[in-house]
Amino acid sequence: MTSLHRGKQSMIFPSRPVVTAWASVAGKKEGEGPLGKSFDLVIPDGKYGENTWEQAETHFQRTAMDLLLEKAGPDSETPELVFSGDLLNQCVGSSYALRGSGLPALGLYGACSTMAEGLLLAGAMVNAGYAKHAAALSSSHFAAAERQYRFPLAYGGQRTPTAQWTVTGAGAVLASAEGSGPVLTGATVGTVEDKGITDANNMGAAMAWAAYRTIRANLEDLGRRPEDYDRIVTGDLGSLGSAMVREFFAADGVRLGERYTDCGVLIYDREAQDVHCGGSGAGCSAVVLAARLLPGFSAGQWKRILFCGTGALLSPTTVQQKRSIPAICHAVVIEN
Repeated sequence: MTSLHRGKQSMIFPSRPVVTAWASVAGKKEGEGPLGKSFDLVIPDGKYGENTWEQAETHFQRTAMDLLLEKAGPDSETPELVFSGDLLNQCVGSSYALRGSGLPALGLYGACSTMAEGLLLAGAMVNAGYAKHAAALSSSHFAAAERQYRFPLAYGGQRTPTAQWTVTGAGAVLASAEGSGPVLTGATVGTVEDKGITDANNMGAAMAWAAYRTIRANLEDLGRRPEDYDRIVTGDLGSLGSAMVREFFAADGVRLGERYTDCGVLIYDREAQDVHCGGSGAGCSAVVLAARLLPGFSAGQWKRILFCGTGALLSPTTVQQKRSIPAICHAVVIEN
């Protein structure tokens, strides 16, 4: 049997699963940002007609999944697998969103790396023939995340300069064995890294090293240079963490230049929207992927990108215990 493993931690998808559909649902603040016109749907009500922020996140995710299936078309077969996750305890946003759907579901917790992890697994399953169609689904909600990891909004706590704004939104992507669209050609599974950062308001610094290690591994395992990608996109380190990634590569003598950017930087106007270091959350890279990166292939803007989801693997308990924050980054190669 021919091995599809490459190097230390990468893999290739020779059957080239096709990304046939994608959908994004965003909140009011996200709709006011640079990508506002690119989202499939902007919900001005943060509670989306529900009683709680957590129920609203479920509604966001369910809507993204419904839009995905609608965009896939009436002739498309139902996904045999859905990989989904969010930031809520026990990933309840995903489980409540998919209950009663009849879709085979596998829950994920990769924090803000969840969309990349889901897309990696969907691509691997389709490539291996375990599914003809597999979906990746991810979400986050600003108010729900603040209540769980920091302080309830009513507390009125002041945000630190290194803080990022958790995106309210959900994204969904469908990988298929056949069809038209960008293709998934490979991926790199990240390693859990911990540089001793204990500040839960400094996620960019906590995740930057993991992003650097995964991008380096992808280049080494697949025998590539940064120049082989039109875009290398992390998600989501924000302005501070992405600057650190540039510094790590500069120490190796590698200049990433304009080909490198970050979903947390792309989603908001930092000058006009007061989001400090940019966006974060499991919904951040999900909606940027669906609203900006994948449509860029259709527009002929790039031939190959490296989509790198970054996640801080903490919990409310570890934050309260002031433990250091482990992080991870998964990368997926997407080509025209």
